[in-house]
Amino acid sequence: MQILIVDDEPLARERMQQLVAELQPSATLHAAADGVEALQQIGKFGPDIVLLDIRMPRMDGLEVARHVLKLDNQPAIVFTTAYQDHALSAFDANAVDYLLKPIRKERLQIALERARVLQRTRLNKLTETISENSKRTHVSAIVNGVLELIPVERIYYLKADQKYVTAAWPGGEILLDEPLVNLEDEFPDAFVRIHRNALVARKRIQGLGKNEDNQHYIKLQEMQEELQISRRHLASVREIVNRLGNR
Repeated sequence: MQILIVDDEPLARERMQQLVAELQPSATLHAAADGVEALQQIGKFGPDIVLLDIRMPRMDGLEVARHVLKLDNQPAIVFTTAYQDHALSAFDANAVDYLLKPIRKERLQIALERARVLQRTRLNKLTETISENSKRTHVSAIVNGVLELIPVERIYYLKADQKYVTAAWPGGEILLDEPLVNLEDEFPDAFVRIHRNALVARKRIQGLGKNEDNQHYIKLQEMQEELQISRRHLASVREIVNRLGNR
Protein backbone atom coordinates (compact mmCIF):
# COMPACT_ATOMS: atom_id res chain seq x y z
CA MET A 1 0.00 0.00 0.00
CA GLN A 2 1.19 3.51 -0.82
CA ILE A 3 0.25 6.51 1.32
CA LEU A 4 0.85 10.17 0.47
CA ILE A 5 1.11 12.70 3.30
CA VAL A 6 0.40 16.31 2.31
CA ASP A 7 1.08 19.21 4.68
CA ASP A 8 2.86 22.54 4.24
CA GLU A 9 4.38 22.32 7.75
CA PRO A 10 7.54 20.14 7.82
CA LEU A 11 7.09 19.15 11.46
CA ALA A 12 3.49 18.11 10.84
CA ARG A 13 4.57 15.98 7.87
CA GLU A 14 7.32 14.31 9.88
CA ARG A 15 4.99 13.52 12.78
CA MET A 16 2.37 12.08 10.44
CA GLN A 17 5.01 9.97 8.72
CA GLN A 18 6.11 8.56 12.07
CA LEU A 19 2.53 7.71 13.09
CA VAL A 20 1.68 6.09 9.76
CA ALA A 21 4.93 4.10 9.79
CA GLU A 22 4.01 2.71 13.20
CA LEU A 23 0.48 1.79 12.11
CA GLN A 24 1.34 0.61 8.59
CA PRO A 25 4.98 -0.56 8.68
CA SER A 26 4.73 -2.25 5.27
CA ALA A 27 3.34 0.84 3.51
CA THR A 28 5.42 2.98 1.14
CA LEU A 29 5.21 6.61 2.24
CA HIS A 30 5.46 9.75 0.09
CA ALA A 31 5.23 13.42 1.11
CA ALA A 32 4.20 16.73 -0.48
CA ALA A 33 4.27 20.32 0.79
CA ASP A 34 1.25 21.76 -1.07
CA GLY A 35 -1.64 20.85 -3.34
CA VAL A 36 0.18 21.25 -6.65
CA GLU A 37 3.00 18.99 -5.49
CA ALA A 38 0.41 16.56 -4.11
CA LEU A 39 -1.25 16.18 -7.52
CA GLN A 40 2.15 15.63 -9.11
CA GLN A 41 2.89 12.89 -6.58
CA ILE A 42 -0.53 11.32 -7.09
CA GLY A 43 0.08 11.19 -10.83
CA LYS A 44 3.56 9.75 -10.36
CA PHE A 45 3.00 7.15 -7.64
CA GLY A 46 -0.74 6.45 -7.66
CA PRO A 47 -1.11 6.23 -3.87
CA ASP A 48 -3.93 4.24 -2.31
CA ILE A 49 -4.55 6.81 0.45
CA VAL A 50 -3.84 10.54 0.69
CA LEU A 51 -3.68 12.25 4.10
CA LEU A 52 -4.46 15.76 2.91
CA ASP A 53 -4.15 19.01 4.85
CA ILE A 54 -6.95 21.47 4.07
CA ARG A 55 -5.27 24.86 4.44
CA MET A 56 -2.10 25.21 2.38
CA PRO A 57 -0.52 27.89 0.15
CA ARG A 58 -0.69 27.77 -3.65
CA MET A 59 -3.47 25.15 -3.71
CA ASP A 60 -5.45 23.95 -0.70
CA GLY A 61 -6.67 20.45 0.02
CA LEU A 62 -10.24 21.15 -1.01
CA GLU A 63 -9.17 22.09 -4.52
CA VAL A 64 -6.94 19.01 -4.71
CA ALA A 65 -10.04 16.88 -4.09
CA ARG A 66 -11.83 18.51 -7.04
CA HIS A 67 -8.96 17.75 -9.41
CA VAL A 68 -8.65 14.18 -8.12
CA LEU A 69 -12.17 13.49 -9.39
CA LYS A 70 -10.85 13.58 -12.97
CA LEU A 71 -8.58 10.59 -12.34
CA ASP A 72 -9.64 7.07 -13.28
CA ASN A 73 -7.79 5.55 -10.31
CA GLN A 74 -8.64 7.86 -7.47
CA PRO A 75 -6.94 7.56 -4.09
CA ALA A 76 -8.98 7.53 -0.90
CA ILE A 77 -8.69 10.92 0.78
CA VAL A 78 -8.57 11.65 4.50
CA PHE A 79 -8.52 15.38 5.24
CA THR A 80 -6.51 16.84 8.11
CA THR A 81 -7.10 20.24 9.64
CA ALA A 82 -6.40 22.34 12.70
CA TYR A 83 -9.60 24.33 12.21
CA GLN A 84 -13.12 23.36 13.19
CA ASP A 85 -14.60 25.49 10.44
CA HIS A 86 -17.67 25.28 8.22
CA ALA A 87 -16.10 22.73 5.89
CA LEU A 88 -16.26 20.01 8.51
CA SER A 89 -20.05 19.92 8.39
CA ALA A 90 -19.77 18.97 4.71
CA PHE A 91 -17.47 16.08 5.60
CA ASP A 92 -19.94 14.80 8.20
CA ALA A 93 -22.88 15.07 5.80
CA ASN A 94 -21.08 13.11 3.10
CA ALA A 95 -19.37 10.51 5.31
CA VAL A 96 -15.89 11.68 4.28
CA ASP A 97 -13.38 11.23 7.06
CA TYR A 98 -11.20 13.98 8.48
CA LEU A 99 -8.72 14.32 11.33
CA LEU A 100 -8.39 17.25 13.68
CA LYS A 101 -4.88 18.29 14.67
CA PRO A 102 -3.10 17.38 16.87
CA ILE A 103 -3.77 13.94 15.42
CA ARG A 104 -4.05 11.01 17.81
CA LYS A 105 -2.62 7.67 16.80
CA GLU A 106 -5.83 5.79 17.62
CA ARG A 107 -7.96 8.16 15.53
CA LEU A 108 -5.53 7.94 12.62
CA GLN A 109 -5.81 4.16 12.63
CA ILE A 110 -9.60 4.37 12.34
CA ALA A 111 -9.30 6.89 9.48
CA LEU A 112 -6.89 4.67 7.55
CA GLU A 113 -9.29 1.75 7.86
CA ARG A 114 -12.22 3.87 6.66
CA ALA A 115 -10.20 5.29 3.79
CA ARG A 116 -9.93 1.89 2.19
CA VAL A 117 -13.67 1.83 1.55
CA LEU A 118 -14.05 5.47 0.49
CA GLN A 119 -16.14 5.54 -2.68
CA ARG A 120 -16.12 7.91 -5.63
CA THR A 121 -19.70 9.01 -4.97
CA ARG A 122 -18.74 10.28 -1.52
CA LEU A 123 -15.88 12.38 -2.86
CA ASN A 124 -18.10 13.61 -5.67
CA LYS A 125 -20.78 14.79 -3.23
CA LEU A 126 -18.16 16.48 -1.11
CA THR A 127 -16.62 18.41 -3.99
CA GLU A 128 -20.06 19.56 -5.13
CA THR A 129 -20.57 21.04 -1.66
CA ILE A 130 -17.11 22.59 -1.63
CA SER A 131 -17.42 24.14 -5.09
CA GLU A 132 -20.34 26.27 -3.97
CA ASN A 133 -18.08 28.20 -1.58
CA SER A 134 -14.59 28.06 -3.06
CA LYS A 135 -12.75 29.02 -6.24
CA ARG A 136 -9.95 27.03 -7.80
CA THR A 137 -6.49 28.43 -8.41
CA HIS A 138 -6.01 25.97 -11.30
CA VAL A 139 -8.08 24.22 -13.94
CA SER A 140 -7.17 20.70 -14.99
CA ALA A 141 -7.63 18.05 -17.64
CA ILE A 142 -6.36 14.59 -18.41
CA VAL A 143 -3.83 14.78 -21.27
CA ASN A 144 -2.38 11.50 -22.54
CA GLY A 145 -3.38 9.84 -19.30
CA VAL A 146 -1.76 12.51 -17.11
CA LEU A 147 -3.50 15.20 -15.04
CA GLU A 148 -2.33 18.57 -16.35
CA LEU A 149 -2.77 21.72 -14.24
CA ILE A 150 -3.10 25.25 -15.65
CA PRO A 151 -3.00 28.27 -13.29
CA VAL A 152 -6.15 30.35 -13.79
CA GLU A 153 -4.12 33.56 -13.64
CA ARG A 154 -2.12 32.50 -16.73
CA ILE A 155 -5.11 31.82 -18.99
CA TYR A 156 -5.68 34.24 -21.91
CA TYR A 157 -9.14 33.09 -22.91
CA LEU A 158 -11.72 30.31 -22.65
CA LYS A 159 -13.58 29.36 -25.81
CA ALA A 160 -16.42 26.83 -26.06
CA ASP A 161 -16.72 24.35 -28.91
CA GLN A 162 -19.58 21.87 -28.46
CA LYS A 163 -19.11 20.06 -25.12
CA TYR A 164 -15.49 21.15 -24.55
CA VAL A 165 -13.86 24.45 -23.64
CA THR A 166 -10.43 25.41 -24.96
CA ALA A 167 -8.24 27.25 -22.46
CA ALA A 168 -5.41 29.19 -24.12
CA TRP A 169 -2.32 30.04 -22.05
CA PRO A 170 1.42 30.62 -22.67
CA GLY A 171 2.03 26.87 -22.72
CA GLY A 172 -0.45 26.28 -25.53
CA GLU A 173 -4.04 25.06 -25.33
CA ILE A 174 -5.88 22.50 -23.23
CA LEU A 175 -9.40 21.08 -23.52
CA LEU A 176 -11.57 21.34 -20.42
CA ASP A 177 -14.56 19.06 -19.97
CA GLU A 178 -16.76 21.57 -18.18
CA PRO A 179 -19.34 24.16 -19.30
CA LEU A 180 -18.24 27.70 -20.12
CA VAL A 181 -21.05 29.12 -17.98
CA ASN A 182 -19.72 27.27 -14.93
CA LEU A 183 -16.28 28.78 -15.44
CA GLU A 184 -17.84 32.22 -15.85
CA ASP A 185 -19.75 31.82 -12.59
CA GLU A 186 -16.70 30.55 -10.71
CA PHE A 187 -14.27 33.24 -11.92
CA PRO A 188 -16.30 36.44 -12.46
CA ASP A 189 -13.39 38.68 -11.39
CA ALA A 190 -10.91 36.99 -13.74
CA PHE A 191 -12.85 36.74 -17.01
CA VAL A 192 -15.36 38.76 -19.02
CA ARG A 193 -17.73 37.36 -21.64
CA ILE A 194 -17.24 38.77 -25.14
CA HIS A 195 -19.34 36.25 -27.05
CA ARG A 196 -21.77 33.46 -26.26
CA ASN A 197 -18.86 31.05 -26.73
CA ALA A 198 -15.92 33.02 -25.33
CA LEU A 199 -14.51 34.55 -22.14
CA VAL A 200 -11.28 36.56 -21.99
CA ALA A 201 -8.99 37.35 -19.07
CA ARG A 202 -9.63 40.87 -17.83
CA LYS A 203 -5.98 41.54 -17.04
CA ARG A 204 -4.91 40.48 -20.57
CA ILE A 205 -7.16 42.98 -22.37
CA GLN A 206 -5.19 45.48 -24.41
CA GLY A 207 -7.93 47.14 -26.45
CA LEU A 208 -10.53 46.83 -29.18
CA GLY A 209 -10.18 46.60 -32.93
CA LYS A 210 -12.32 46.35 -36.04
CA ASN A 211 -11.60 44.13 -39.04
CA GLU A 212 -12.38 44.58 -42.75
CA ASP A 213 -15.83 43.06 -42.27
CA ASN A 214 -16.62 45.78 -39.73
CA GLN A 215 -16.64 43.24 -36.91
CA HIS A 216 -15.23 44.20 -33.53
CA TYR A 217 -12.59 42.06 -31.94
CA ILE A 218 -10.59 42.21 -28.74
CA LYS A 219 -6.83 42.62 -28.51
CA LEU A 220 -5.10 40.56 -25.83
CA GLN A 221 -1.56 41.03 -24.58
CA GLU A 222 0.99 38.66 -26.11
CA MET A 223 -1.57 37.18 -28.50
CA GLN A 224 -2.02 37.63 -32.24
CA GLU A 225 -5.38 35.87 -32.44
CA GLU A 226 -8.41 38.10 -32.93
CA LEU A 227 -11.41 37.07 -30.84
CA GLN A 228 -14.70 38.40 -32.16
CA ILE A 229 -16.99 40.41 -29.88
CA SER A 230 -20.69 39.87 -30.42
CA ARG A 231 -23.02 42.86 -30.79
CA ARG A 232 -24.82 41.77 -27.64
CA HIS A 233 -21.66 42.10 -25.53
CA LEU A 234 -19.94 44.99 -27.30
CA ALA A 235 -21.24 47.77 -25.03
CA SER A 236 -20.29 45.99 -21.80
CA VAL A 237 -16.86 45.01 -23.17
CA ARG A 238 -16.20 48.57 -24.34
CA GLU A 239 -17.08 49.87 -20.89
CA ILE A 240 -14.63 47.45 -19.28
CA VAL A 241 -11.89 48.43 -21.75
CA ASN A 242 -12.48 52.12 -21.01
CA ARG A 243 -12.25 51.48 -17.26
CA LEU A 244 -9.00 49.60 -17.71
CA GLY A 245 -7.62 52.46 -19.80
CA ASN A 246 -8.40 54.98 -17.07
CA ARG A 247 -6.53 53.16 -14.33
